[in-house]
Amino acid sequence: MSTLIRYRDDTPQLPIDQTDDGVLIAQRLAEIGVGFERWQANVPLAPDAGQEDILAAYAIDLARLKAQGGYTTTDVVRLRPDHPDREVLRQKFLDEHTHSEDEVRFFVEGSGAFYLHIGTQVHQVICERGDLLKVPANTRHWFDMGPHPLFTAIRVFIDPAGWVGHFTGEPIARDFPRYGEQHVAA
Repeated sequence: MSTLIRYRDDTPQLPIDQTDDGVLIAQRLAEIGVGFERWQANVPLAPDAGQEDILAAYAIDLARLKAQGGYTTTDVVRLRPDHPDREVLRQKFLDEHTHSEDEVRFFVEGSGAFYLHIGTQVHQVICERGDLLKVPANTRHWFDMGPHPLFTAIRVFIDPAGWVGHFTGEPIARDFPRYGEQHVAA
């Protein structure tokens, strides 16, 4: 289930509040300029489904999203618990960073957690199958796929070069609960 947990950035072990109400998640994220929508993600994916198969399954929704946001490129990231490089890939985005363009992700399988550091709060958004998250360019954040990643997400870009992470050098992400400590993916 999609979940939003809010923290003050100086008290990472003490949540301010938590909700799994999709309407409330969307409202609270909209207040900080982040988009959140629930889409249908009901196409079963074969274990060996490739990028072309996954993009084709959601082509109509992706075409609408691309037209609305001026996005031009899509790709797929898919990780399973048995991936030999899962820990290296997990570590890659566990530190706070920004991107020079929006980070748009549509989860079509599994789950992962985005941590958005905005003002004096951190918003942990646990995204599940069917969630579309739009994080504005230059928003400080990090992503945790958990120790046993199981997710497939369609990534949408204006220019993939804009998705390169620019790390802030701040250690804040190390203090917050890791994904999987308070939530286990279904």
